[in-house]
Amino acid sequence: MSIKNIHKTVISTLLTALVIAAAFCVNIATTSDAADTDKMEVHFIDVGQGDATLITCGGHSMLIDAGDSAKGTAVQNYLRKQNVKKLDYLILTHPDADHIGGAPVIITKFEIDKVFVSNYEKDNKTYQKLIQALDNKRIKAVTPKAGAKYSLGTAEITVLAPNATYDNPNDASVGVIIKNGDHRFLFVGDAGEDAEQDILANGIALSADVYHAGHHGSRTATSEEFFQAVNPAYAVISCGEGNSYGHPHARTLNLFRTNGVKVYRTDEQGSIVAESDGTQLSWNCSPSTTWVAGE
Repeated sequence: MSIKNIHKTVISTLLTALVIAAAFCVNIATTSDAADTDKMEVHFIDVGQGDATLITCGGHSMLIDAGDSAKGTAVQNYLRKQNVKKLDYLILTHPDADHIGGAPVIITKFEIDKVFVSNYEKDNKTYQKLIQALDNKRIKAVTPKAGAKYSLGTAEITVLAPNATYDNPNDASVGVIIKNGDHRFLFVGDAGEDAEQDILANGIALSADVYHAGHHGSRTATSEEFFQAVNPAYAVISCGEGNSYGHPHARTLNLFRTNGVKVYRTDEQGSIVAESDGTQLSWNCSPSTTWVAGE
């Protein structure tokens, strides 16, 4: 064999080896990315008629709402049982008492890096107690901008709302979508149909595996168009047993049922926990099968 042919053979062999190595590295990187996804837990805490959701991921924690003033200590104790010592984020979706009433306890008892609030302010004692608690801890709360992104371990938080100023505090709710691996969880507080239309208009992808039903499953939220954009496999309804608001409403339940959505309810099942490792999603209980609407 000539020297020229030997060189060709060596070069060909080296190129083949490089291609195989590159392919191997791609496979390793893909496997590593999956392995590097932190376990994320989403705790829909039973606070009766109200909202409080704890999200933990890779040693980081976030609380969305804190129930009413009578539930502040209960939420505190729940967080302690989950070994939460500090919060990366506290999101108070809007200033209704059943969402912010328990927040002063949480603000007082935990170290918090960032506090996000609605751009709607109320002139009542519940709101004043919240402001006082923030002042006492020298925390400046801000309204996040739609489209802004934040991290929680390997999870990515994208802000969806508010997209405007509103006359209704519910529509001014802070909305977020949280993505961990292949899974997406959507939270929109008590946003009604007007705010849902603005969320749809901002162009951010809304598809989610788990939808925390807007306004406790009320008929004023979860419009048909918004629901179709989300297209969830699961819905969680936070509401109180025998509440006087008629939550969840039959219209919302029928929308979920006819579209094959599996529903979880704090009024029937207590605190509900979803766990995601980025590829597998599991729950601490089976879906509700009653389809009983509020009266």
